Amino acid sequence: MFTADWIWLYIGAALMMLELISPGFVVFFFGLAAATTGVLTMFAEDAFTTIWQVLTFAGLSIVYLVFLRRVVKKLFSGTVETSASNFEDDFPGKIAVVTEDINTPLSGRVMLGDAEWTAVADVPIEKGVNVRVVVRDNLTLKVERV
Repeated sequence: MFTADWIWLYIGAALMMLELISPGFVVFFFGLAAATTGVLTMFAEDAFTTIWQVLTFAGLSIVYLVFLRRVVKKLFSGTVETSASNFEDDFPGKIAVVTEDINTPLSGRVMLGDAEWTAVADVPIEKGVNVRVVVRDNLTLKVERV
């Protein structure tokens, strides 16, 4: 069971499985070339000496990488869509509740919807007071008393 054709098929299968843990979608085509060499060796074992097997593997690897990789990569590529609305524009004007005192120049915390945010204000604001969001700066909301 360890004839040249089976060895090529085992190498091909191993390389194709190795693709599952390696990035780039390259190793798969070496595995495909090895598997193809194994199948060709099954049908023409007498004419396929070791040197011809290696040359076939090298040639098929190049052909598969150059021509087939582009086609297969297009099949597996996805598209990225971006939202038309600007997420930052959703915050100004919203009402939040202060959950941790905001002491200028230090920040406090506010509850907006079901999320708690870091908040800053120009004047100190006590816990429990309703505030309006003026602007969002990354993960910090600038707020003012309602």
